Amino acid sequence: MFPRIILTIIMLSFNIVSYAQSNSETATANYLTHIQNDPAKVLLFLQNMPKGADLHNHLGGDNMAENIIQYGYADHLCVDRADYIVSTNPNCSPDNLLNHALDDPAFYNAIINAWSLRDFHATNTESAHDHFFATFTKFGTIISQHNAEAIAETRNRAGQQNESYIELIVVPDLNASGVLGKKIGWNSDLTILRNQLLAGGLNEIVTNMQKNTTVTEAKEKTILACHAKQAKPGCNVKVYYLYTALRNQEPAAVFAQLLAGFEIANKDSRYVGINIAQPEDALIAMRDYHLHMQMIGFLHRLYPNVHITLHAGELNSSIVPPEGLRFHIRDAIETGHAERVGHGVDVFYENHAEQLLQEMAKKQILVETNLTSNQQILLIKGNKHPLPLYLSYHVPVALSTDDEGVLRTTLTLEYKKAEFRYHLSYPTLKQLVRNSLYYSFIPGKNLWQDNAYIQMNHACAQDNPENTIISAACTQFLHENEKANMQWDLEQRFNTFEKQYTHI
Repeated sequence: MFPRIILTIIMLSFNIVSYAQSNSETATANYLTHIQNDPAKVLLFLQNMPKGADLHNHLGGDNMAENIIQYGYADHLCVDRADYIVSTNPNCSPDNLLNHALDDPAFYNAIINAWSLRDFHATNTESAHDHFFATFTKFGTIISQHNAEAIAETRNRAGQQNESYIELIVVPDLNASGVLGKKIGWNSDLTILRNQLLAGGLNEIVTNMQKNTTVTEAKEKTILACHAKQAKPGCNVKVYYLYTALRNQEPAAVFAQLLAGFEIANKDSRYVGINIAQPEDALIAMRDYHLHMQMIGFLHRLYPNVHITLHAGELNSSIVPPEGLRFHIRDAIETGHAERVGHGVDVFYENHAEQLLQEMAKKQILVETNLTSNQQILLIKGNKHPLPLYLSYHVPVALSTDDEGVLRTTLTLEYKKAEFRYHLSYPTLKQLVRNSLYYSFIPGKNLWQDNAYIQMNHACAQDNPENTIISAACTQFLHENEKANMQWDLEQRFNTFEKQYTHI
């Protein structure tokens, strides 16, 4: 455990970065310090600041309820006014049809509140945690039929927030692999179970996912007008996918989903890794947590090139007993081979927490930090949140949104929360942005030699993103390495952003 006095010291001292500042960066840092007590100016500053990547966001959860209603408008869907779950019901009362909501303001607002945390107030029968996780079932029918619209919305908002990349958390087979796993049944010999699944239809499921992704992306580009002169901002945002298993199923179903994720990431370059989601505190998730990590570890040995990021430590002492807080992050890293961890908010309670933090720093395990999500769902904020602790131990961190539609947030607002809660310096904000691309799963080598962001790769060591002409070696390196090319673009964006503050 970390006493509050230590956390206070940490919050006052972690704002240190190691790389040298340019004149324009120093001017920008001074400007942020000057306006730090003016929320409107800080928000404008952060809105304009390049933000790199959002590495933790869920398709569906990213979409605003108002837009989801529009997506399902013509589908003749029925809304149950008791729980606001959408379904196909030929006997639906006209007053309960989804498209009726646009003519009934009370119905419309009730749907939005049911499908998000807008205006939510906890009651004796429903917590914010429960309300949040219930939303996905309510509008899931629409998202499953309108993936292209949903992705287009996510990309476009990212472009408007000055992001350049998203790793989107998806279940592209709508759990067909999980259904197959349940049909085949559990076998603790994972080699045998894998062979049964591959022979029993999983290969066809993976092929269908690939075909559907191609169709979805083509439609999405049409929605964004990516081939037109007036292309929308989302066209400039690169998207890769993380296949995500649903952890609150029986073991055979979870393993089948994980196998589907490793298979498609191994075969299709658009899928750069796997994840696992759903409430970490639920009965099956808690019961089978270590088993799930063992499954991932087994598949990692068979598919060593598939990247792994895992939801871990999205817990607090109110929803699980103390022993449930002691091992999830460590198990995700050491057994599940996680390269990144999503949330990680219960690190204070992990066994040998300080040693774990040192291990995360040494292995460079990035924490995908979701401040709004952690505040609204787990009631964790301020000095109860481990962000300052991670930074003080030099554990890499990147800010992300989690479910910006359900949570009613944006990546800009996540940076605003970080700035006002922890008074981050501009170089620290810039470091978080750079982290988001450095630790991403974008194919190719990094532009930077390490995460100190001082020296670029040898091919570009003599070049400067401010210059319009660069060496042949650097040009070739950027052409061959998509990640480095996106990082170079980010540096150019930073140069443009910072120059406006040179003469202020």
